[in-house]
Amino acid sequence: MSENAEFLKNTGKVLSVAPMMDWTDRHCRYFHRLLSRHALLYTEMVTTGALIHGDVARHLRFNAEEHPVALQLGGSEPADLAHCAKLGEQWGYDEINLNCGCPSERVQRGAFGACLMAEPQLVADGVKAMLDVVDIPVTVKHRIGIDKTESYEFVRDFIGTVSDAGCKGFIVHARNAWLKGLSPKENRELPPLRYELVHRLKAEFPDLHIAINGGLNTAELVRTQWQQLDGVMVGREAYHNPWWLASWDADFFGAQPSELSREAVEEAMVAYMAREAAAHGTPWSTIARHMLGLRHGLPGSRRWRQVWSDHKLKSLHPRDVMALAHETVQEAA
Repeated sequence: MSENAEFLKNTGKVLSVAPMMDWTDRHCRYFHRLLSRHALLYTEMVTTGALIHGDVARHLRFNAEEHPVALQLGGSEPADLAHCAKLGEQWGYDEINLNCGCPSERVQRGAFGACLMAEPQLVADGVKAMLDVVDIPVTVKHRIGIDKTESYEFVRDFIGTVSDAGCKGFIVHARNAWLKGLSPKENRELPPLRYELVHRLKAEFPDLHIAINGGLNTAELVRTQWQQLDGVMVGREAYHNPWWLASWDADFFGAQPSELSREAVEEAMVAYMAREAAAHGTPWSTIARHMLGLRHGLPGSRRWRQVWSDHKLKSLHPRDVMALAHETVQEAA
């Protein structure tokens, strides 16, 4: 058994926050890690071109507290993927994930993302190239199909070909990706969810680690899939309603119920903002945007968000901004 397979076999069930462009940067992941110790966190997609021709440190730097954390790559050339996977391992990531699910036309122009599902052997070659140079797991995130082809055999054969190259972990977004005619947002909402196809894949490939993604926005929905599959990936609900993550460790990993308070998390983020400003000159607003959902559903949450997103306050220390935010909450109470 390869090290990749050994790891995946011993990993057990995985609950993760999806890679989301412009959202799941290292500041967002630091915030999410405060809420859940066990969730697997993913980077935004990083293209092989950005790593080969750009600032590697800017794309790959992360906080030690983020572990376990996976690097998602976008690319299609096996040699480039191998080079970038090796970089990811050297920088300390726990997993390399290949994006075969993004339907945006910009990504398609780079010949990667969901359009790669039409070329399973190329994906297999890329996976094998990465596995040949790293000792950490390599996984693939993909859709159940592309365009209006709704054949189970299409996704079954894709997984079969890629798993033959040594990949043992697949995260399946249970919608088709329409490569033309829909925006990325519409591609997350309009193609119908077909969870039963993912369950069928697990039945056909019992030795693979199969996780599901798409439309899973309540604890009940996650629990239903958790009982049938090897993992669940949650996307936008985790970002917009992050306090939900604070219950994940107890609900899904058998941990003691969290004693965290929203206020303690906010305090920790303020301390982080101050450290980031001192170390890298990072404005607090760049970090605060990720925690605007922290008080989702509470009285005064709208006023609290308005303070934390007020760019007129950028010159203030984040601790002073927090004090103003709490004043508005008290006034609204």
